Amino acid sequence: MCTMISTKHPFSGQAKGRAGWFPIGQLYLGYDHPEREQSEHAVLIDFVNEEEGPNARLAVELSIDAAADLARRLLETVEEANRYERR
Repeated sequence: MCTMISTKHPFSGQAKGRAGWFPIGQLYLGYDHPEREQSEHAVLIDFVNEEEGPNARLAVELSIDAAADLARRLLETVEEANRYERR
């Protein structure tokens, strides 16, 4: 059964794909059936520039545990960066 968990957010950054670097304009987050991850459901992350077409997409599929670990590590890095910037 599909979870239908999917959200789209404006996003700013850069990603590197097959054709090189491209600006990111949207972020899609979801939890549904993956294409490659070996589990029934996965956390899906897509960094996209819709204006540049399908070659301007970076997709990631993570298990729930890997996604939670990524979220923790990302927050730790942001907190450390904030401490560095406040010096």
